[in-house]
Amino acid sequence: MQFTVAAKKLTDLPTELLEHILCFPVLKHVDICNVSCCCKRLHDVCHGRGKVWGHQYKLRWPRLQRFYRQNECCDWLKEYKTRHRVGIQIRRTVESISKRFFTEVVLGDSFAEIESLGMPEHFCEDELLFILNSDKRKSLTLKYYAKKILYFLRQQNILRSLKTFLEQPAEQQSALEGAVLVDQYCNPLADVTLDSISAQLDEITEKVKKMLRIKNSSHPSLHIAQEDFELQRQVVCALNSVLYEQLQYKGNEFDYYNPLNSYIHQVLLRHTGIPISLSVLYMTLARKLGVQLEPVNFPNHFLLRWCQKPRGDDIYDFVYIDAFGKGKQLTAKECEYLIGHQVTADYYSAISTTEVLLRMVGNLLNIGKRGEGNEKSYQLLRDSLDLYLTINPDNVQYLLLQARLYFHLGIWPEKVLDILQHIQALDPSQHGAVGYLVQHTLEHIQHKKHPVTPEVKRRSTPEHLEVQYSVGLIMKHKRSGYNCVIYGWDPKCTMSQEWITTMRVHQLSNGANQPFYNVLVQDGTCRYAAQENLEPHSAPLEIGHPEVGRYFSEFAASHYVANEELQTRYPEDMDDTLGTVQELYHRLTSGFGEQEQACATNQTNHPATPM
Repeated sequence: MQFTVAAKKLTDLPTELLEHILCFPVLKHVDICNVSCCCKRLHDVCHGRGKVWGHQYKLRWPRLQRFYRQNECCDWLKEYKTRHRVGIQIRRTVESISKRFFTEVVLGDSFAEIESLGMPEHFCEDELLFILNSDKRKSLTLKYYAKKILYFLRQQNILRSLKTFLEQPAEQQSALEGAVLVDQYCNPLADVTLDSISAQLDEITEKVKKMLRIKNSSHPSLHIAQEDFELQRQVVCALNSVLYEQLQYKGNEFDYYNPLNSYIHQVLLRHTGIPISLSVLYMTLARKLGVQLEPVNFPNHFLLRWCQKPRGDDIYDFVYIDAFGKGKQLTAKECEYLIGHQVTADYYSAISTTEVLLRMVGNLLNIGKRGEGNEKSYQLLRDSLDLYLTINPDNVQYLLLQARLYFHLGIWPEKVLDILQHIQALDPSQHGAVGYLVQHTLEHIQHKKHPVTPEVKRRSTPEHLEVQYSVGLIMKHKRSGYNCVIYGWDPKCTMSQEWITTMRVHQLSNGANQPFYNVLVQDGTCRYAAQENLEPHSAPLEIGHPEVGRYFSEFAASHYVANEELQTRYPEDMDDTLGTVQELYHRLTSGFGEQEQACATNQTNHPATPM
């Protein structure tokens, strides 16, 4: 008896089963393209809006799923092609930036071209995040610029949101939302959202309600009549108890000028802040609990006021709350004791949300101006100026400061000219300062058209023979003990005589007449160290400096690999670095290996006595 089994082809299978097979994780987009070219049947199964390309898209770019509704009908093949194309363009742009802007101390107008590409914003951000999350020790230069581009793009987005916020009617503007926007703009790479901040405040609100129920089980909490001051007083007392006693919030008296005190997400994280940030927090919580407090722009110490009479008009009709001072309640006269002098009644008036934001950003501006002149303080100054002039675009004082800052940093010369033109229109009396900056900015634009050829330093030249160390080596400072990596050197100290005197270089055994090295230090600073003060690190480690990626492409366990731009300037250093590493660390490793082998042999010759 014979049985005939009908041979079935793959294309005879039901569509659902074919889709299931083609969604196996081992299949990549190239495989799906090849399958869809086999015949019309498989081409139809792999159509753009189908399950197969949807699966490929979600598998490759999982972070993008939040931009689509569940079960959304979408042309996944088109989305896949667009995202793939964006990835290629972004990567090319990021790779080209290092070559073009390596010599720039601060990158200003380098990233505007990303916006001009006209690509979907969420695709650009996803590719940048993909670069940043790749192998930790490799592609350091690519990650360095990807991070800066992401910073720029997110800031542009937040600035647009701030402008939309400022267009709302004053009564609809929330001080908390404004504070979150300021926080986001200064920390665009942090995960700060209004929803997450509000959720944390809701948790505190629930704690206050719980305390209210313990003290007064019939308290209405959210629905207090404006004139029922006793119920309001109970809310304020419970809020003080939860915030300052239970949760231990406090004013940061010891590190007052730390910018973290102004960022609302850091205030919630560290339970510390300055008067204005704690006041925004306190006022928002009180309003959630039915008590209306108003912000008061008191000089040198931001306050809140709480009306004690049905129609309070006089400054003595209010109690003033010091959120920095653990919610202490003050009379108008007691407020003056905080600052040590009398003020006019105007300073006790309630202010708008816009004025609250100007005060908050003004604090950050002052911190930026007090900074040490490093990239971090310049970044804070730039960010706070951007925010202040978005809120108050015609402030001549800060417009001039912004123009001077950009000019000093050598960035955005065309934008400097626009700012100066705006200043001249607002205040013609500034023509002296404006004229000076216009002249020198035009010279800067001309200078940029003729870039200087970078200096090339070869170790083999006679004047460089005393240079012992090379770029990429991980060093330790003999006196200060800090760890660092070399990113440049000079055969002799090239700093000014004033610097040499201040740093007491003459006290060194070889003084200024010895090689000096530019080093990136573990604490985030850049220093200029004498050769006699440096020694190779006995146990090389990664240097957590934000500028590492600007100079190096990879951390290779024992040293850093200089990127193309740095190698162009020090063409003979990498060979020297490899030789030094081989001599220092591989000799130690082989010594260790020999010791271990000797121990193993010894154990073989003298086996352990059995118990």
